Amino acid sequence: VQLQASGGGKVQAGGSLRLSCAASGFSLDAFGISWFRQAPGKEREGVSCIDSTEKSTYYADSVKGRFTISRDNAKNTVYLQMNNLTPEDTAVYYCATDPILGVGPCRVRGGILMADDDLWGQGTQVTVSS
Repeated sequence: VQLQASGGGKVQAGGSLRLSCAASGFSLDAFGISWFRQAPGKEREGVSCIDSTEKSTYYADSVKGRFTISRDNAKNTVYLQMNNLTPEDTAVYYCATDPILGVGPCRVRGGILMADDDLWGQGTQVTVSS
């Protein structure tokens, strides 16, 4: 049972990337998926979330209007489309879910996506140059 994040890379400011979070060993369709990122020297930041029904989504203020989360249950994969990237988006991006908490809506407290998931992918590096 694992999540694997991929799709990171190096782009120039204004460019786009699409991250993928693929599940193996279990079916993603019953679970919400969250994306987090962590830049060197900074705290982990919740970026986006989509629940299993696609009725509940979350975007951090820093990415609203630029990032779009989606899921393809047939491919057992959740995507994060990132457009108009800036150097401030440079970070390692992780996807995560929880076998119990993940069956509900995205967990947001005080406007911040909670990072209480039990299953995390290995991370994919996104580097945006100016």
